[in-house]
Amino acid sequence: MCGGRCRWKMIVLLICCLMGGAVSASGAGPVQAVFPVPHLSPQDSNLRIQVGDRAPDFTLPAITGDLITLSAYQGKKNVVLSFVPAAFTPVCSAQWPMYNMAEDLFSRYDAVVLGIATDNIPSLYAWTRGMGTLWFPVLSDFWPHGMVAKDYGVLRTNGTAERALFIIDKTGVIRYVDVHDINERPPLDVLAAALAAVADRQSDTTVR
Repeated sequence: MCGGRCRWKMIVLLICCLMGGAVSASGAGPVQAVFPVPHLSPQDSNLRIQVGDRAPDFTLPAITGDLITLSAYQGKKNVVLSFVPAAFTPVCSAQWPMYNMAEDLFSRYDAVVLGIATDNIPSLYAWTRGMGTLWFPVLSDFWPHGMVAKDYGVLRTNGTAERALFIIDKTGVIRYVDVHDINERPPLDVLAAALAAVADRQSDTTVR
């Protein structure tokens, strides 16, 4: 007979199941489910914009229930658009937590991140709950499906977005574009250098 210890293990397992979690093989506690994505074609879209263009405006729903409009940041914040392919996938599940931990970096360059995926609101909500409290808005480009990703030229043929980064300065002009290999996480130091360049450009303009 398994005794009290076995009964406690069964209770913990039941609680995890009721909470929608899974138990790790080591028994260390609940882990978030992540879909094992196979290697994908690095890029599967045709970019529609380039550095120096005005950023296409948009309004998208956030997982908080708010509507977020890109142009609302004009004159106030530099904006980093972070398009990711899909919730509950390995690289995406590491990328946004990295930005969450680097809040001070974005604040240093007076920038906000807008995370965008073509998943629906409930999926994005459930996925990001496992990341803790994100300081930046997470937006759903689900319907009309992929409309914003399409406007930027980063909608893949399977309906997901590329792993793409755009830096938009306070005037609403695109200053940096990285349509990254979808299988890899964009290096944070490269993004930081691009934000620093935008900040330097703004300082030069102010001095003049």
